[in-house]
Amino acid sequence: MIRRETWQAWALLLPALLLLVAFTHWPAVATLIDSLYTTPRGSRPPRFIGLENFASLLDDRVFWTALRNNFIYAAATIPASVILALLMALAVNTALPGRPLLRMAYFTPTMLPMIAVANIWLFFFTPDYGLFDQVAGLFGLGRHNWLGDSATALPAMIVVAVWKEAGFFMIFYLAALQAMPPDLREAADLEGSSRWNFFRRVTLPLLMPTTLFVLVNAVINAFRLVDHVVVMTRGGPDNATTLLLYYIYETGFRFWDTAMAATLTVVLLVLLAALAWLQFGVLGRRVHYR
Repeated sequence: MIRRETWQAWALLLPALLLLVAFTHWPAVATLIDSLYTTPRGSRPPRFIGLENFASLLDDRVFWTALRNNFIYAAATIPASVILALLMALAVNTALPGRPLLRMAYFTPTMLPMIAVANIWLFFFTPDYGLFDQVAGLFGLGRHNWLGDSATALPAMIVVAVWKEAGFFMIFYLAALQAMPPDLREAADLEGSSRWNFFRRVTLPLLMPTTLFVLVNAVINAFRLVDHVVVMTRGGPDNATTLLLYYIYETGFRFWDTAMAATLTVVLLVLLAALAWLQFGVLGRRVHYR
């Protein structure tokens, strides 16, 4: 017979399990099912077509452009935001004058809503009147349409993302640094270890659990951006800033092709699952839990 403690444990877990199944597992399964059918149109019901939607993606130029843009965006934002977060955490973890104000300044972008951040930077990038063109004018440089040029539109979005996310990741690094025993530093000083050697041999390995957590969140954030794209560029110019989630949004809610949107969502889920497996498989071996 099942023990009473087991029933109590399942009773406590049941509300969370119901929410997890209802809002995570079942939507994923339903999306996979929808990707195997056509989009219903009026009185015409959906028709089973198997993997035809996935095959049609191979000839979709916009899909490949969005996928390439997303990989470029992720390859730039993830290391930049993580490294900057670690540097900021190391800076505010030392005895600096005005340290609380500096911490607040670093964390402020994280507290701002995504739409507000997009509108702030939209003003910065405005040709002629924006902050960047005003500063460039002081040095005799000409105007530039940062978001209207396909060569600079995606880098501009990358700058916004790093500015927004670095302060959030800094909090986790700062908490991990403050949880480290101070006697480690004292022992290193007695041994005559340099600051760089202590950071490389002691601090960085002890930060690996935090780094793994931050990297997983950074990867998810890199593939779920849609707010900034909607406000700042709407995927332009010429799909230069179209990312995968924005393409899913356009396909599903602008063109009302729900079957293709479901297909794109399945591709995104598989991609994120593969990246998560790679992260835990590669970095998991280097993580040392105390």
